[in-house]
Amino acid sequence: MLQQINKKIILYISLVIILGTLNNKNLKNFDFPKINMIDIEGIEFNENEFFKISNLIKLNNLFSIQKSQIKEILNSNNLIEEYEVFKRYPSSLEIKIKKTNFLASTNINGKNYLVGSNGKFINTKDYSKNLPFVFGNFETEKFLKFKDIILQTKLKYNKIKNFYYFPSGRWDIEMTSGVLIKLPITEIKESLNLSIDLLDDIEFSNIKILDMRQKNQIVIND
Repeated sequence: MLQQINKKIILYISLVIILGTLNNKNLKNFDFPKINMIDIEGIEFNENEFFKISNLIKLNNLFSIQKSQIKEILNSNNLIEEYEVFKRYPSSLEIKIKKTNFLASTNINGKNYLVGSNGKFINTKDYSKNLPFVFGNFETEKFLKFKDIILQTKLKYNKIKNFYYFPSGRWDIEMTSGVLIKLPITEIKESLNLSIDLLDDIEFSNIKILDMRQKNQIVIND
């Protein structure tokens, strides 16, 4: 942190010296170095996004360009989870990007989407066979919250084949083994742990449906 502050102080002093040696006439004709290099790490931009960034950069130098201008472009990309923008004086720009993780597939109004860990729907032509599919009209925030609960249980995420979301806010889970777990609206964590314990018991190896919706009651169909 101290090193960054010292660099800024040196930069400001240098600017004062440069500007102080210029009269009004020279100041009007003085041009700061244009951005001549941009380093983007972590993701490949499509042609349209790269054009927007490169065009923005051509028209500015590091002193006049606003990070908010770049962030507006980055925020429009649904593949981005996090990013950092660094100005490398006098004429370089560095953007470090963390790509979102794909958690599930879904279909909205006939179009295929991936659900990102950034809470966004990513339009895609194909489903991912390695990801569970989500049925129902759900909000990504609710799905991410539900996924966080699952990660706190004995259930392994890669053992899930399908999610079913209902207007009441309730979820069902279909396992890759074909078992359907009907969950209650509350006490989801406890219900999932109990479900896995039952499924691991050889006496219940033929279970097809585990209905956990009623409190203190389990309905088993085989």
